Amino acid sequence: MSHPLLNHSVDLNRLEAEGYHLEIRDSNLLIKHVPYVTAQSTLAYGTLVSELSTNGTVTIRPRNHVVWFVGNYPCDNHGQELNSIIHQRTQMNFGDGLVASCSFSSKPLSGFYENYYDKMASYVRILSGFAKAIDPTITARVYPSHETTIDESVFRYLDAASSRAGISAITAKLRLDKIAIIGLGGTGSYILDLVAKTPVQEIHLYDDDTLYAHNAFRTPGAASIVELEQMPRKVDYLFQKYDSMRRNIFVHPVRIGQTNVEQLRDMSFVFIAIDSGPAKQHIIEGLQLYGVPFIDSGVGIYRTGDSLGGIVRVTTGTSGHSSHIDRRVSFADQDEDEYDWNIQTADLNMLNAAMVVLKWKKLFGFYADRKDEYHSTYTIGRNQMLSGECTE
Repeated sequence: MSHPLLNHSVDLNRLEAEGYHLEIRDSNLLIKHVPYVTAQSTLAYGTLVSELSTNGTVTIRPRNHVVWFVGNYPCDNHGQELNSIIHQRTQMNFGDGLVASCSFSSKPLSGFYENYYDKMASYVRILSGFAKAIDPTITARVYPSHETTIDESVFRYLDAASSRAGISAITAKLRLDKIAIIGLGGTGSYILDLVAKTPVQEIHLYDDDTLYAHNAFRTPGAASIVELEQMPRKVDYLFQKYDSMRRNIFVHPVRIGQTNVEQLRDMSFVFIAIDSGPAKQHIIEGLQLYGVPFIDSGVGIYRTGDSLGGIVRVTTGTSGHSSHIDRRVSFADQDEDEYDWNIQTADLNMLNAAMVVLKWKKLFGFYADRKDEYHSTYTIGRNQMLSGECTE
């Protein structure tokens, strides 16, 4: 539901957070998709309609305890009408095809409902309780998608995951102005997949490569053969995938290096997911000069017998803690060592990205951080996670 009252009214916000399908129409509050039992003892869905009292900005105590019902006369699970709550058997036309068949009256012991959550949830429980006697899985909590405007959210529909879990205030800690992801290969694309679902205001993608079939096997989702035949740039392909979910993704089909690292000066945070040591050195030196925090990631996989071994690495640098970078990050040209094989697997790219984003979220207080490590590795063969460069 996109309505100013939702942002300011605790009761309406709670109804939506718990998955009810709300609509504010004129001066009425609607709860849709409410399960009930018909006279034939079958299940159906109706709509509850209540007057909506406000002070112009937020809801106030409901004016009365009565609601209207759009649907057939509701019954118990044996098909007997609910005469105990049916108040008036008179139709009420609310316009635009919304016609109620009757009204309900179920007054609480206090004589009034304190808010619209208590009022509407009470009637939902009455109706759905009999419906659950027939089908225990039936529910009015459908968590509908609600399109937002650009002024309301960076997401094109509301973040129901955070509101449902009651962590919206914690999630808001990640509302950074601008972040950049350098390199959209396996690890970088999975970083995007995770960061795109946070309230970062702008996401800037830097990569000049084309998406080929081998990339598709270590990129989130599933590229079609038609898409691959078009040979899109990685940044353009990923933009199309994630633009349907969120706004403000900006593509830069260039390779960041010494000549253009200046483009990162105004970033709030930078994720580095490239192999080239020299280019990485120019980027990190620039970020240190600008005081921009960053995380550098790396996956080193090698053959050991007829299996694969290796290490997944995450190294963090901030303006107050970056002296360890030179000894933890290699700036050598990857063509000179084992990386020449360029072995990559989707699961380790995904793990690397998850480790990166976990650390990023710790830095901004989303997750608790008891270790405060600035360098961590996962060794495949030993199944061992190690933390280093800890400030605690």
